Amino acid sequence: MTSIITGDIINSRGQSDPGIWLHPLKELLGEWGKAPKTWEIFRGDSFQLEVSKPWKALMAAIRIKACIRSIDTLDVRMGIGIGEKNYSAPHITESNGPVFVYSGETFEALKKQKQRLSISSPWPELDTELNLMFRLASIALDKWTPATAQLVAISIANRELSQKELGDQIGRTQSTISEGQKRAHYEEIMALESFYRKCIKDCISKTHT
Repeated sequence: MTSIITGDIINSRGQSDPGIWLHPLKELLGEWGKAPKTWEIFRGDSFQLEVSKPWKALMAAIRIKACIRSIDTLDVRMGIGIGEKNYSAPHITESNGPVFVYSGETFEALKKQKQRLSISSPWPELDTELNLMFRLASIALDKWTPATAQLVAISIANRELSQKELGDQIGRTQSTISEGQKRAHYEEIMALESFYRKCIKDCISKTHT
């Protein structure tokens, strides 16, 4: 069982220089593997990413969100799918299996629902619960300013550091870091990520027993 994130960049055509978002996105996606087998950008502003450990998919989505929201006027829509992959092709966009159906269908539904993050998996009851939580979390996520998104990205990349240590590293005071994380609802979002991680691990464990 694996996870696939299907996404696209909102307002990308308003950017005269696509490299502004394309280069940081490629660099981030590269942390999960090599293109085009593990991730691929297609149709200019759409992408697919495989996160082989499904319990890490939400963290990947949050990091992608922070990366794109760091650029003024841009946002990202993402559908997370969890399931089996039946065929692995040299290009991820040519691979197939239930996980791609889950990811693709939930991504397409986002456009109609005017939402920006959702999940579809073999566990419908869990999907309902998590998608409600995602909708609530998006009230904060979708309002991140570029500065707030940048702070979230830095905070996640340095989760082992205290606020003071993080502030020392990037030249800010501890109080500035604290206030910025509160504006981002960083603590609550990380709590959701931990809850998601536990739920997915539990479901996968029950599926394999």
